[in-house]
Amino acid sequence: MAYREVAVVGAGIGGLTAAVALARQNVRCVVFERHPALPDDGAGIQISPNAAAELHELGLAAAFDTAVRPACREIRRWRDNTLLGRTELGPVAERRYGAPYYTLRRTALTGALLDAVRRAHGPSAVRFGRRCAGVRDEGDRVTLGFDDGTTARADAVVGADGLRSAVRGHFGHELPRFRGHVAGRAVLPMDAARPWAEPDRIVVWLGPGRHCVCYPIDRGRHLNLVITTPAARPPGRNTRISGTDLLTRYAGWHPAVRGLLARAGRIDQRALYDRPPMPGWHRGRVVLLGDAAHPMLPFLAQGAAQAIEDAAALARCVHRPDGFARYEELRQDRVRRVVEASAAGLSVHHLPDGDEQRLRDRALAAAPRDALDWLYSARRCGS
Repeated sequence: MAYREVAVVGAGIGGLTAAVALARQNVRCVVFERHPALPDDGAGIQISPNAAAELHELGLAAAFDTAVRPACREIRRWRDNTLLGRTELGPVAERRYGAPYYTLRRTALTGALLDAVRRAHGPSAVRFGRRCAGVRDEGDRVTLGFDDGTTARADAVVGADGLRSAVRGHFGHELPRFRGHVAGRAVLPMDAARPWAEPDRIVVWLGPGRHCVCYPIDRGRHLNLVITTPAARPPGRNTRISGTDLLTRYAGWHPAVRGLLARAGRIDQRALYDRPPMPGWHRGRVVLLGDAAHPMLPFLAQGAAQAIEDAAALARCVHRPDGFARYEELRQDRVRRVVEASAAGLSVHHLPDGDEQRLRDRALAAAPRDALDWLYSARRCGS
């Protein structure tokens, strides 16, 4: 099929990257986003080398002007801060994988992507406040319906509208499933985070039933903090609490974790969801990417990275006669492995102290240097 004009539903990282990548293939794009503007929650994000390489290739290295290139990731024990495992990042990762490992504010990346889409497709290429209600494949074109009763038409539709994707309704209507945990996110000044955090590393503390992650953003001036807690049921959307509210749930944890919580101020909580795997990501002229196709738990920090890989692969395949099928074929095995490894973190990260925990800790200490090569090495699907 020939696609001259494509509608992208969702102006998140995957959707905006797809629009930039499709411009490189001379495909015009219009992006429809249900929110009135890009979200500005200030939270951080990790972009591993596999995704960073794709963004560099798209000419988006400037998106990382305020990012940090952490020297390492450390995994530590919840009670006594014992170092369990260390992964070298920084120059080591850049030499090994061909691109840096970045930590930055999500808004820095989405803002740069938005600017790139507008440069490529024009100032009105991203249309905010347009909530897609469904799509209809008419054989030669696709019609999008919006909740205000209006419609739009395109040669194809890319559903990049996240976990609760309206475009995914074209394929089925199963609901997201709550996975029994809530993630809280906060940003605090690095000066307030000392002496419990450093501006040059990612730290992950593993403990019974929960874990905590921190990493630098804004050239090291701020710290992004992520705290998970188990929950019998999901809280309301975007529930905000104070870091001190979580101290009782982290009783007995090392002072580094409790000190960060005490200084965290406002914490935005979100329930963790995923969906069962889909048998296919495309049907006719409609195709899915990112969380719309394969939502994953955050324990490998790969949700955005895999959406970026999807977008780049989709663009490379778009002009093939079987482009969407080829994109799916190229991506599904890799994504399945990432989704499964991410889901494993739900238990592996949260083991109670005991024999299984000690086995895990020994495995972390003995992990070879190439343990993450399968994940972080740059890929060029569809080229």
